[in-house]
Amino acid sequence: MKMKIVQINSVPNGSTGKIMLDIHRALLNNGHDSYVIWGRGRNATNDHEIYLNDKIGVYIHALLSRITGKVGFYSKHSTKKLLRILDEIKPDIIHLHNIHGYYINIEMLFEYIKKHEEIRIVWTLHDCWSFTGHCPHFEYIGCKKWINECYKCPQLRSYPKSFVDNTKWCYHKKRELFTGVKDLTIVTPSKWLLNLVNKSYLGKYKSKVIYNSIDLDIFKPTKSDFREKYNLQDTKILLGVANAWTQKKGFNDFIKLSKMLNDDFKIVLVGLNDKQLKTLPKNIIGIKRTENQKELAGLYSCANAFLNLTYEDNFPTVNLEALACGTPVITYNTGGSPECLIYNHGMVVTYDELLKNITQIANIKKKNIRIDNNMFKEYLEIYNNQ
Repeated sequence: MKMKIVQINSVPNGSTGKIMLDIHRALLNNGHDSYVIWGRGRNATNDHEIYLNDKIGVYIHALLSRITGKVGFYSKHSTKKLLRILDEIKPDIIHLHNIHGYYINIEMLFEYIKKHEEIRIVWTLHDCWSFTGHCPHFEYIGCKKWINECYKCPQLRSYPKSFVDNTKWCYHKKRELFTGVKDLTIVTPSKWLLNLVNKSYLGKYKSKVIYNSIDLDIFKPTKSDFREKYNLQDTKILLGVANAWTQKKGFNDFIKLSKMLNDDFKIVLVGLNDKQLKTLPKNIIGIKRTENQKELAGLYSCANAFLNLTYEDNFPTVNLEALACGTPVITYNTGGSPECLIYNHGMVVTYDELLKNITQIANIKKKNIRIDNNMFKEYLEIYNNQ
């Protein structure tokens, strides 16, 4: 049966944007009426893409969030536009992704959802923001307040940054808004996140794990001249990739690791900013963030190992991208990151074990991995579940 589906996300790029657009393209290719809506980023390129385009509203939302600590309760202008669009489209299903990011008023959105009980809701959680009073991740600091009630948040200075602690109010308001939806299915990209959801006030909803997918036409063993370009023909390359490098993403661990390595190794980090590029030690090659996926596939393919030294993550698609290119993944036991090792190509380590076994890690034999790309099929099963 043909369905009309609207997906909503903060951005059309990055890992969450790519997931949204992959589902969108698959829906269109299978004859469904699909639309995607986002709040920040590029302009729309066709009638099935909708950019809310309220840059001033985003800035005001971010500013007021800092001043009041109430993230998600502004952007009334763009949310009114969004709700008008939903009224025009009249979707069978609204599929939410990230609804934080200073572009939407969650109170207005969920009042609309609860009013329109005929619309089924699917909500893919890409982080923990939906069941905390503030933060998208709390694993790094080991916080468990979210289970019962957030207060005195230790991460106010982290995204979404705030100068005022209103986490208790936000926690209870979000619980009020996000519970009581008639037909809502929660999807998480990892078993780790689903376990957290089940402990939260969202735990009464139907839920399912659907692993993220990647474009296997792009991410596959790919020839690259990177080794020749940097004269690394006989060097062991340890690769790291991130949208933005922070301490939580393991940037400091890569710096420390570089000081322990001999000349047989070279670290390559993709996604660095200008400031970070200027401060790199000599045995780290830094590259800015790239949207060239084929170039990235070439980097994965020429690396001896992909190191994901993150301290907070859900289910990183970079792990799958590396594996699809035949490169073993070395990761910490963080969030859903170790779940990629269902493909049995790599290992879970601590930082100390990383240092002790770096030669062994760099000599893991590369092999062709068949990645299961069942994401769309599994979402379609949810969509069809009347």
